[in-house]
Amino acid sequence: SVVVQRGGERTLVTKGAVEDLFEVCARVEVEGGRVVPFDAEHRASAEKSYQQLSAQGYRVLGVATRSMDARAEYSRDDERELTLIGFAAFLDPPKEGIADTLKLLADDAVRVLIMTGDNEHVTRRTAQEVGLPADDIIVGTEVDAMNDVALAVKAEQGAMFARVSPDQKNRVITALKARGWVVGFLGDGINDAPSMHAADVGISVVNGVDVARDAANIILLEKDLAVLDDGIRAGRSSFANIMKYIVMGTSSNFGNMFSMAGASLFLPFLPMLPTQILLNNLLYDTSQMAIPTDNVDAELMRRPKRWRIDFIRQFMLIIGPISSVYDFLTFGALLFVFHANEQLFHTGWFVESLVTQTLVVFVIRTAGNPLKSRPSRALVLAVLAVVLIAFALPFTPLGTVLGFTPLPPLLIATILALAATYLGLVQVVKTRFYRRHQLI
Repeated sequence: SVVVQRGGERTLVTKGAVEDLFEVCARVEVEGGRVVPFDAEHRASAEKSYQQLSAQGYRVLGVATRSMDARAEYSRDDERELTLIGFAAFLDPPKEGIADTLKLLADDAVRVLIMTGDNEHVTRRTAQEVGLPADDIIVGTEVDAMNDVALAVKAEQGAMFARVSPDQKNRVITALKARGWVVGFLGDGINDAPSMHAADVGISVVNGVDVARDAANIILLEKDLAVLDDGIRAGRSSFANIMKYIVMGTSSNFGNMFSMAGASLFLPFLPMLPTQILLNNLLYDTSQMAIPTDNVDAELMRRPKRWRIDFIRQFMLIIGPISSVYDFLTFGALLFVFHANEQLFHTGWFVESLVTQTLVVFVIRTAGNPLKSRPSRALVLAVLAVVLIAFALPFTPLGTVLGFTPLPPLLIATILALAATYLGLVQVVKTRFYRRHQLI
């Protein structure tokens, strides 16, 4: 409220929430400038006008006045016996394209809820305009009467929340997090800061108030919420590619550990020289540097995934031993078919190990059929380059320095055959694994 002086008269002007203002009004100004008592009939008429404006999406404030005497100070107690003179209606329509953005988010399994201090009429109109369900709208008083489980269930079912305070918004966020949801909160006002802290990810906009921007984890620089969907998809792509590297690296290293330990038990020499092991790891890691550029299957982009160490462990324990089995098959071929000396053994295992663990990325990078999932060009070139280096290196002067020797053609064919059957077996086992285990 403010007290204004016009001429020699002072007038108290009060604006605020319509329902609250009605409680302190004793009179109402009607057509013709007449002032009449604010009785039940006139109150019903005013409420009808207010609801009609709200249903059209207007945010409405009530305005009332009262003549005041001249004095040094005024207080809240003066906000009584007011005369309702009308409404101030503000229209803040949803930004163009927001409905399309929300559909994109829905397609990516992101649920969008409205939590606002506006009344249920404005909330319903806004939800309808942006394509969200508006059948179930819960107001703040109903939130207070519900426990956290019921609150979360309502939110999961698509309810919208109107006339809610910051504390009530926090309850909804906390209840959803308790049921395993990852919650992001988008706001730009002072009252939104607590909810940003309560959410897993607080999001504000560049023209939001300072308090909101300080509380946010992410600040949108563009006036287009489509960047949210872009960010979500980029995050899922990064997560999927990280998982490719982790499950492939852990399973390969797990198998190599057993191969190295097992071979050391019966060989009179080291299975591979230290410099050769380092070179093997260097070339392998070089080929995997292209994984961040890799394409991600559409089904991995449609739903969010969680970090699960148990999934990685199970994958490693099932896929890893296959690599070790093929290493021992290689050992057997080298010793009993090719009667390899120490240098040929080192070379043969180096090539087989590097080729199999590098090529297997094409199988492990997708949960489905690798022939139907297109890898990125950079990944294909990087992997094929390392495979060519593996076969060519023993025939170069550098290979001689590193302790390698040229491979006979039949051994090269054997390694290629082992690699092909290895990839086929990994595909079969991987398919069965994904039928029983899902990264969710």
